Amino acid sequence: MTHDLIIRGGRLILRTGDQQADLLIRDGKVAAIGNGLDTPSDCPELDASGHWVLPGLIDPQVHFREPGLEHKEDLASGSLACVAGGVTAFCEMPNTTPPTTDPAALEDKLQRAAGRAAADHGFFLGGTEENAEALGEWESLPGCAGIKVFMGSSTGNLLIEDDPTLERLLRSGSRRVTVHSEDNPRLSERYAQVAEGTHVTQHPEVRDVECALKATRRLLNLVEATGRPVHLLHVSTADELQLVQERDLGDLVTVEATPNHLFLAAPDCYEQHGTWAQMNPPVRDVRHQEALRRALVEGPVTCIGSDHAPHTPEEKAKPYPFSPSGIAGTQTILPLLLTAVRDGWLTLHDIIRLSVDGPRHVYGIENKGALDVGCDGDVTLVDPSVTEDLPAKWLRSRAGRSPFEGRPLAGWPVTTVLRGAVVYHKHELVGEPSGSPLVFRS
Repeated sequence: MTHDLIIRGGRLILRTGDQQADLLIRDGKVAAIGNGLDTPSDCPELDASGHWVLPGLIDPQVHFREPGLEHKEDLASGSLACVAGGVTAFCEMPNTTPPTTDPAALEDKLQRAAGRAAADHGFFLGGTEENAEALGEWESLPGCAGIKVFMGSSTGNLLIEDDPTLERLLRSGSRRVTVHSEDNPRLSERYAQVAEGTHVTQHPEVRDVECALKATRRLLNLVEATGRPVHLLHVSTADELQLVQERDLGDLVTVEATPNHLFLAAPDCYEQHGTWAQMNPPVRDVRHQEALRRALVEGPVTCIGSDHAPHTPEEKAKPYPFSPSGIAGTQTILPLLLTAVRDGWLTLHDIIRLSVDGPRHVYGIENKGALDVGCDGDVTLVDPSVTEDLPAKWLRSRAGRSPFEGRPLAGWPVTTVLRGAVVYHKHELVGEPSGSPLVFRS
């Protein structure tokens, strides 16, 4: 379905600078930017006076838990959290039950999303020892966001912990491979030493810097040997950032940061939020946080993903290390980045670079853009006057909690537009979910 819409009177955040102007969307695509635009008499209008007009964000790393774990989240509730936060497209990970490791499982997710997902979407295929060679053929299937590899921290057969199997996978196919980079043998050794009663504040020590650095070093060696591009997910250490820069493999290696590692720091986050700050890889101390913040501006961070990974309060209440890792986060990406703009270490144009252009480049996403004429008319309107503490009642994830509750806001997305249609407004879904599969370059 295509839509027409004229957004009037807002402050458009463009790559070339800010502009007080109108934005015209025709047949679901950005058609024109300017003042006094001619529009059909029946074209709906959206008043953006006093608002910032940004492109809809792309969240390239979410875990929406369907099928098999819908008590935590599903495609409907997770995508609702997306559009509530100004995110108009997401890429979902394969660690569901059963895992997404073949074309039939991928097609099942696409069918489940039809008519239920409120945002546009793609789904990753998970790499395994059994399917390593077949992925080169399957990666070009419609709706496939790419290949996801877990070098550590996974369940079932979604784990590739040895270099020969990983090399087989990297030599099969050409699209960028997305990697959770932690060394599983080291993780196993360290978890075996965790004593009963260990507090969650020890999580960054259990999954220490060397767990991440060792795996990333192994991975970069294989990238150099095979020439296969990879994307490092949720990098948490200053050491890995330094390693990527020292190895200088150019566009063969792209890097993701998460708001979790940018806006939380140990030990305070664990003392304040307990297991609600527990995730993999862990939130670390301020030294790593500051390095990640610098890397958003100076490199090598390419994009931001939420790593939205919700669990129920009952699950999170289990004692460490039996408490599951992960938090909800897709809805709070934009408000947190707006806070960084207020605090002076990011700009509004950095948000576009990291949350629209970055994911487009990394995953080869077609048709999306930063309010570019000809691209999908995906827009989020931000009210910069909303500066209250984040209320829990605004959150839409089934998790029901976030360590960012009560954090002072520096603006809030109040209206979300998907391909010219208003899909979320004033904390409510508008109309029926209308998300469609993303289109990726092969």
